[in-house]
Amino acid sequence: MASFSYNTAAELFPAAIRKKKRAGFAYRRFGTAAEAVRFAIEELPADSLNGAYLQVEEARFDQSGIRSLYESQDFPLPRRPRPPKPTDGDTDADAA
Repeated sequence: MASFSYNTAAELFPAAIRKKKRAGFAYRRFGTAAEAVRFAIEELPADSLNGAYLQVEEARFDQSGIRSLYESQDFPLPRRPRPPKPTDGDTDADAA
């Protein structure tokens, strides 16, 4: 990714959903792009992220671009730990 600054102010815009009266979230401005990216990935419901875009100076990032920024090794903020995946043997059905 060519010279992206996570410290630049950013704006997160909701998806334009014509059938609904409102999107899942409203326009939001962030002091840093890192905060905007983390909010988009960790806080927004998936249906709200789909179609939303992040504006950082003159650059725009769609859902996949936002996800790439979040997964980049350059992402400066701590990421939310991923929940462990359940295994087939982790059922409590036998205990009942």
